[in-house]
Amino acid sequence: MIRKEFFNGVRDTFPLLLGAFPFGVIYGTLAINSGLSVQASLAMSAIVFAGSSQFIAVGLVAAGAPVSIIILTTFVVNLRHMLYSAALLPNLKKLSQRWRFILAFFLTDETFAVSAGRYRHTDDSPHKHYYQLGSSLAMYLNWQLWTLVGLLLGSRIPDAQSWGLDVAMIVTFIGMTIPYIKNKPMVMAVLTSAVVSLLTFQWPYKLGLIAAAVCGITAGILIERVQKMKNSYKEETI
Repeated sequence: MIRKEFFNGVRDTFPLLLGAFPFGVIYGTLAINSGLSVQASLAMSAIVFAGSSQFIAVGLVAAGAPVSIIILTTFVVNLRHMLYSAALLPNLKKLSQRWRFILAFFLTDETFAVSAGRYRHTDDSPHKHYYQLGSSLAMYLNWQLWTLVGLLLGSRIPDAQSWGLDVAMIVTFIGMTIPYIKNKPMVMAVLTSAVVSLLTFQWPYKLGLIAAAVCGITAGILIERVQKMKNSYKEETI
């Protein structure tokens, strides 16, 4: 049963591995061209293991951004993982601290998307966390592989970012996000962040991403509070 859960997690994550391929190659290419050493670039993929944050960090390093801006930007971009963890915690609270630490380190957008679906199934399997582990390790090894390929080919690929291959990751994110946009607060959060990101696209040091994230979250929270107030008012008037 454990083995089946593990390999089901690998299998269900396989389509998402393709989206990481061009993104990982471009990250490796940009990392080596931005001045990072091969060792530092590999260490970032192995330890940080957060594609969007790594991509942004490399761009900021190449632009000569202050360390404080790099840390703040990557921190805000990764705040979504707190929401992922909160969503999965009810399914993992019976696990040991060691297990939760391992699963938290390997948690990515793709793994969250497939694991959340598995946890929603009503069967009483006690080994669903092995499904998440299988997904996690598949994504981890896949990312390390394509980072290495990008590093090895970095000096041979002229202006790889202009090829537009990173659109694969964007499409992957859209595909993972759409199924979860089920209510007004979520719709407002997505629309607000999209509009703000377009309006702040030219801001230096990727600060537009921070603005878009903060505005999107704020809009979603406000709409949710308004809905709760309306529901409370209706209950009081009945």
